[in-house]
Order: sequence, then structure tokens, then C-alpha cells
Amino acid sequence: MGTSSAVADTLDPLADIRASGDPDFDVYLTGTVFLDIIFTGMDHAPIRGTENWARGMGLSPGGIANMATALARLGLRTTLATTFGADLYGDYCQETLAEHEGVDLTPTQRVAGWHSPVTVSMAYEGERTMVTHEHPAPPAPADCVLPRSRAGVASLEPGRAQDWIRNAAQQGSKIFADVGWDDSGRWDPAALLDLEHCHAFLPNATEAQHYTRTDSPEAAVRKLAELVPLAVVTKGPDGAVAVDAATGEYASVPGVAVEPLDPTGAGDVFVAGFMTGTLAGWPLADRLAFANLTAALSVEHFGGSLAAPGWTEVAAWWTAARARGGDLAKRYAFLNDLLPAELGGCPSTRPRAVPTIGFRDR
Repeated sequence: MGTSSAVADTLDPLADIRASGDPDFDVYLTGTVFLDIIFTGMDHAPIRGTENWARGMGLSPGGIANMATALARLGLRTTLATTFGADLYGDYCQETLAEHEGVDLTPTQRVAGWHSPVTVSMAYEGERTMVTHEHPAPPAPADCVLPRSRAGVASLEPGRAQDWIRNAAQQGSKIFADVGWDDSGRWDPAALLDLEHCHAFLPNATEAQHYTRTDSPEAAVRKLAELVPLAVVTKGPDGAVAVDAATGEYASVPGVAVEPLDPTGAGDVFVAGFMTGTLAGWPLADRLAFANLTAALSVEHFGGSLAAPGWTEVAAWWTAARARGGDLAKRYAFLNDLLPAELGGCPSTRPRAVPTIGFRDR
């Protein structure tokens, strides 16, 4: 499997550990791809009965495409099982992921008569409001074969077990899982039926504190470490905390300050950065720092998937941070041994969200 990203080809974060007999893929994902329409530059939240104007707009693949793109841009060999509608939106999402981002789409299906799901996201005051329209995707064929991979990404749902998670874990994949809002209000960890198969659990602070009945991210992450080998609690722009249950190691790393434009997909980018460091065997604090950095760089652009940084963007940030010195330069000194010096001066060629698709020459 190839990738269109010259940077990803140049920097393989797992190069030192690759060996014959390894799985074909580093990460397997499954989920729904949405077409995201993002409005930015709004002065305030939408007001009932009024027309609101946005100074910026972009379109990009969304949903599980956020995670798939973030992983691929960091050089991980990524395969995605999803469904594409047989419409122009589906064409655009499929082409973007396969041809521009190098995501393997062998496990996907394309269904006639089913239109692509769409999400409209409005970013303002550091927050976002979303409106989504979708019809449930047709089920995947029963004879689908689960690809072997080093790791898998899962979104846990209370009360629901997903067979692929158990099967992937039994094949040796490390499952990295997050979780959504519990509409039932019970917040019962026992209802997360697939948590026992997970290597890492990465909820945000609000979710973690609800599930653990604690009053701080720091207390929550220690409770979660009793349930999974690797517990991480994200704190948005304030960074993240983690506990490695096997070693007892605790790490807390602050976020990286940036001028945020659109937070869509930042959580996915964090997970992708943390997975990269984990699979590469980095120290826990470095993994958190790298995940914080990639998430921060992503919110400087709009459009969840196409906002994800690659190694060129990481190198450009590090070149500037190292020149300024101070605490950031000390915290991220591990990047010196990771990044080729020539990357710092390379211009980024990453596709970004655009205000329209399908321009035709007239």
C-alpha cells in the first residue's frame, strides 16, 4: 500500500520496530464517514429567527475520516472499513482518503441509493454547534475479513458490544478507545462492554469524572487505570494526564497555546498522536506532549480531517519553538532525535478544507 504523502514516506515513526511477519497495517478503523460543512468566523451562536453570516467556510471528509486522516498523515499504515454513498459527496470523500491521504479502503463498500451523511458545523467563541443528517448505513457484508493490524481505534457505546473489537484484540491488536456522552445519565463503567478488550481508554475530563464519580481529571485517570492497562484523560487546551497501570507511571503535560480557529476533530488528532508515540515505544510524557501538540496544530485550521498536521507542520512548529527557547523547547526536546533537520524548512503541501467541491472547467 502506498501513500501520496512524501512527508509520511520520509518519516516512518515505526521504522525502528518494523520486522518481517508484521501485520500489513498499523491501525484498523471502522465507522461512518460524513461530509463535513464547516462555518467559521461567526460572531456568536445562531439566534432563532435570524440569518447568521460566516466569514469562512470549508468542506472535508468527517466522522471516522478525521481519525483515519490524522493517523495517515503521521505515517501510520491505516486501513478503514466504511460505507460510501454513490453520490458526489461519496466520490469526494473516497477520493480524498484514498488518493490524497493514502488510507487503504479495501474493506469499504459503496452502496447505490444511499446518500452520504452530512454534518454542518458552526464554530464560534471557541465552541461549535453541529447539525447532522444521515440514514443508517446498510450493514457490511457478512464475509468481511478483519485485517490484521498493530492497533485498532474504537468508540465505545454503553450497553453495546462490537464483535470486531474482541476479534481484533484476540488477533493481538492494541485497542485504543474513547467514548461519547451517555444519554442515559447512568455513567456505569460496567456498561462499556468492550472495555475489557482495550489497551487504552481516552475519555475527556467530563466523561472520565462522570464514569469514576471523581471531581478532577487527575483523580479520574487513576481510577480508570484500575480498569485498563493505559488510562488517559484529556483536558482540552489544558493538556492531558495519563497512568500506565503496568508500571504505575503517571504523567501530566500541559497543552500548547495556539490561536484556535475550529476545534472539530481535535480529539481524534490527539488520539492519533498518542497512538503514534505508543506504538513507537516513546516515554509516556512524550506521548502526551506529542498528542497535545498535534491536537493544538489541528485547531489552527478548519475542517476536522484536513486540519490534521503531518510531520512537515510538526517540524515547522519545532523549528520556531526551538529558536524561541524556554519551557516548550525543553519539553519537546525529544523531537530533535525524531525529525530530520531538512523537514523544518519544507513548505506544507497538505490538502485543506475548501469552500466547494467539483469545480468544472468551462
